[in-house]
Amino acid sequence: MNKSLVLLFFLMAALGFAQQGPYYQQFAKYKMDIDVDAAGFTYNGKQTITYTNNSPDELKVVYFHLYWNAFKPGSMMDQRVASQGKNGDSRLQRNGISTLSTIPKDQEGAQNIHWIKQNDKDLKFEIQETIMKVELNTPLQPNTSTTFTMEWDAVIPEQIRRAGRNNREGIDMTMTQWYPKIAEYDYDGWATFDYIGREFHAPFADFEVNIKIDKDYIIGAGGTLMNENEVRGYSRNAVVKADDQNKATWRWTAKNILDFAWAADRDYTVETFTVPDGPKIYYVYQKSEKTSHWETSKPYVTKFFQLMNTDLGRYIYPSYAFVQGGDGGMEYGMATMMLGEGRTLEGLVGLMVHEGGHSYNQQILATNESMRPWLDEGFTSYYDSKIMHQLFPPEQPVPNPFMSSLQSYRNFTKRGLEEPAVWLGDHHDHGTAYSFATYVKGELYLVQLGYIMGEETLSLVMKEFYNQWKLKHPTDRDFLHIAQKISGMDLKWFHHYWINTTKTIDYAVKHVEHGENTTTITLQNKGDVPMPVDFSVLTRDKKLVHYQIPLNMTRTWKSEDIYGSFKTLAYWPWTQKEYTFTIPYGKDEISAMGIDFSQRLADVDPEDNILEIK
Repeated sequence: MNKSLVLLFFLMAALGFAQQGPYYQQFAKYKMDIDVDAAGFTYNGKQTITYTNNSPDELKVVYFHLYWNAFKPGSMMDQRVASQGKNGDSRLQRNGISTLSTIPKDQEGAQNIHWIKQNDKDLKFEIQETIMKVELNTPLQPNTSTTFTMEWDAVIPEQIRRAGRNNREGIDMTMTQWYPKIAEYDYDGWATFDYIGREFHAPFADFEVNIKIDKDYIIGAGGTLMNENEVRGYSRNAVVKADDQNKATWRWTAKNILDFAWAADRDYTVETFTVPDGPKIYYVYQKSEKTSHWETSKPYVTKFFQLMNTDLGRYIYPSYAFVQGGDGGMEYGMATMMLGEGRTLEGLVGLMVHEGGHSYNQQILATNESMRPWLDEGFTSYYDSKIMHQLFPPEQPVPNPFMSSLQSYRNFTKRGLEEPAVWLGDHHDHGTAYSFATYVKGELYLVQLGYIMGEETLSLVMKEFYNQWKLKHPTDRDFLHIAQKISGMDLKWFHHYWINTTKTIDYAVKHVEHGENTTTITLQNKGDVPMPVDFSVLTRDKKLVHYQIPLNMTRTWKSEDIYGSFKTLAYWPWTQKEYTFTIPYGKDEISAMGIDFSQRLADVDPEDNILEIK
């Protein structure tokens, strides 16, 4: 090899390493002083942020999110709702008209920045809708920290989406995404997606938050209350400490979380219980007949955390708060903001399980929801189905906990509205298409992997993913790396089909020919997504015999699954539309046979998968 080629080789190798680089994540420390005018639904804020640049890059600008700027007529959120009409988020509209467009001027959401400084020197900044671009006087070098100070005031908007005043259940203030929050910076650059109504992303941070508010209020938050003896609701022995303005100061801390969220109301009740070997749980809600299921839900929530700790990994924070105050449910650091007036116990617990599940799949495994919403919503939904199946077993046994999601997906594919899960969260054209791409296909991503590699192997994958990536920012590539390493399979093809396309799975039993002591079966791939095939035979004497037909693209075949032992047949090349094989059973020996007796395969037309032999 000549010297020029050798030099080129090393340059390419060096460039490849520089592009990929070692993993890093940024970190922030917030110290806030907040003074709330509860009667006027406004507040004044001061904060100091110590920001650490752990990246290999020099940063000349930083960005902040100002989410509440979306809550006004003419905002980008308003424009998006108007353009989507009835195909958009129903919570943001009435009769197809954006509710943002009718917000009175004095109730528009606003985060008005007075000034921002770096190391006590004024900085130039530009407000771009819900994003604030800040030019640094002194570029922030790799592996160094800087300090930002800032003052602002805010108008608490009408609650239309997650945050705001006077929610429909009568909660005064839901304070989520409520402060100027520094954006995440990683290998993909700054995460500066405009707030159009869906998901969030942020660096891990420590918080010290002092909230001064009318002494008659009770606050629920995700964090540790440091002065419960000086405020209402948390201690029987509390002596409320008020200033000359009749305000009490609530002092909260939280370590290494993505966000600090809180809600305030005069009529809150605070209840606590502790999960054995788990977190302390706070219920902060208006206690009434409409919220009677909260009391009954406590053993179910306890069991939920125990199951998640066993199935995925241990919850690592000291507490978790379920706070009545949302417009549905939304996860935050160590807390959920949610509607509280559940019509049924199962409905309320289902909401708590889903939002509490996000404390693992999003708050601890902190994926970028704006870019890959399916990775947190779908993985959370997967555990929803598993755990709700255990907490509320169906009256009639079903083959697996995912039957409802599978059937919903099949029905939706017939509507012709499906959009790829790879799309950015706020950029889906149809609200229902977003829900299926994100929640349902994200859940079925794991269901299909369990079918492909075996449930025990999938369980090992999920635990290792959690173990390696807790308190970090994993991507789907990081998950796939672990899945392939543990299973020994090539799974890139499946990831591409399921996430990047809307192609579907559709297999069928095409032809059966019986011999004296054998039966020859021809299967057909009628769909666009190739898959390995599990084929089973039910004999006349009620024995189940299982076969696996591997897909050549996996390169390694599964060695175990839920139905026990099976025989592995020759692989099925993905380019081949039909597959023929022979089994050592005659017609008189077979009661039924077919594809996927476990009913995990997301086949869009399973009616031609099973054949009963009469």
